Amino acid sequence: MEQALQAMADNTTNRASTIHRKNISNRQVHLQWMNQICRSKKLNYVMEGNRICSLFGIQYPIIQAGMIWCSGWELASAVSNAGGLGIIGAGSMYPDGLRENIRQCKAATSKPFGVNVPLLYPDLEQHMQIIIEEKVPVVFTSAGSPKIWTPILKENGIKVVHVVASSKLALKCQDAGVDAVVAEGFEAGGHNGREETTTLCLIPAVRNAIHIPLIAAGGISSGKAMLAVFALGAEGVQIGTRFVCTKESSAHENFKTKIVSLNEGDTLLSMKKVVPVRLIKNEFYKAIQAAEDKGADGGELVTILGRARAKKGMYEGDMEEGELEIGQASALIDTIQPAKEVVDEIWNEFVATKNKISSLSL
Repeated sequence: MEQALQAMADNTTNRASTIHRKNISNRQVHLQWMNQICRSKKLNYVMEGNRICSLFGIQYPIIQAGMIWCSGWELASAVSNAGGLGIIGAGSMYPDGLRENIRQCKAATSKPFGVNVPLLYPDLEQHMQIIIEEKVPVVFTSAGSPKIWTPILKENGIKVVHVVASSKLALKCQDAGVDAVVAEGFEAGGHNGREETTTLCLIPAVRNAIHIPLIAAGGISSGKAMLAVFALGAEGVQIGTRFVCTKESSAHENFKTKIVSLNEGDTLLSMKKVVPVRLIKNEFYKAIQAAEDKGADGGELVTILGRARAKKGMYEGDMEEGELEIGQASALIDTIQPAKEVVDEIWNEFVATKNKISSLSL
């Protein structure tokens, strides 16, 4: 196997000069190599025995996060059609808008999909009623306790997953009867846990604490990262930042373009006195940071935040005064792609990297 891998790498090197003349990037050369490995080993298949695939009835244990202003029915259906699990982000939708997105998603795919619902949302009961009426198969909950809604949703045949930032919360979710948990490290964009635990530390801690299926999130944008968290005990991945930079994402083009320009350190955790949130540095971020440096309390920060700040940035495209929530993985993203291409690349890289590591002589 090691010789075969080397031969493939040599072949890729021999082709590199020709490819360079056609202005194909190093990244594309790598993808061609990795896809060749997958085809030669016939490994582009359903992940057999995986509890996440079995739970949701999907081909690959790749879940697109349900993000505000970025993940409507077009993105969710595209990811589901590609073999993953697409999630509609209900946190930025009024009830009528949510119903319309669910119906459009059902029309666009025959595959399973889900809805993410923040449990602190003001229209929570209406959202949940719509989800039940429309027979959504999967619900991801966050930002609150799952105790009340988990049994109600499960009584209606809906799979329930809750997002956590600690093993303590993961245990509470297991006790509440959820079908799986997402353990999200603080590399993630948007709202974060106050513990600021990295994905590398969080996943094994949660794995040791619970027996139900575990999905990893936070800083994951590639097949290599997916394999890394599987080694730590995850059985699936939830990916947000990379799916923002897809053609089907409802994020503004200015936001997508901004993301692919970012480097390490261009996002920072902020607003910890209200709710920790990872933001791109811009004029709004600077205003928040200046207030925090002067000792502003939560109320003052909320005043600066105002209303519809996230919509202004991520959906309407104001890159200076908008709230731009995105994860650290943004530094690794350099292109805007179709969602299917993203799913295929992540899966193929996962398989190719797994095979490469399996062939190492120790």
